[in-house]
Amino acid sequence: YAFIKNKDLKDVFKISKLLLGNKEDLMHKAVGWMLREAGKVDEKKLTDFLKQNYTNIPRTTLRYAIERFPEKRRKLALSGTF
Repeated sequence: YAFIKNKDLKDVFKISKLLLGNKEDLMHKAVGWMLREAGKVDEKKLTDFLKQNYTNIPRTTLRYAIERFPEKRRKLALSGTF
């Protein structure tokens, strides 16, 4: 959270990428939350991260990350179309 608060999103996305392979559902939720909060600071960077890593992002993480997207955009993101 400190990285997000200080708008240091580079580290947020690095950490998120490292944790994408984690098998624990709670970690999927935590990473999704972290991405969602980063998106509040810079939505374009979040979208770029999601595009680049879509095939490796657990569904729970993706759903948390795009929670605040408008419905139409959320549906596109879930299908891998950004």
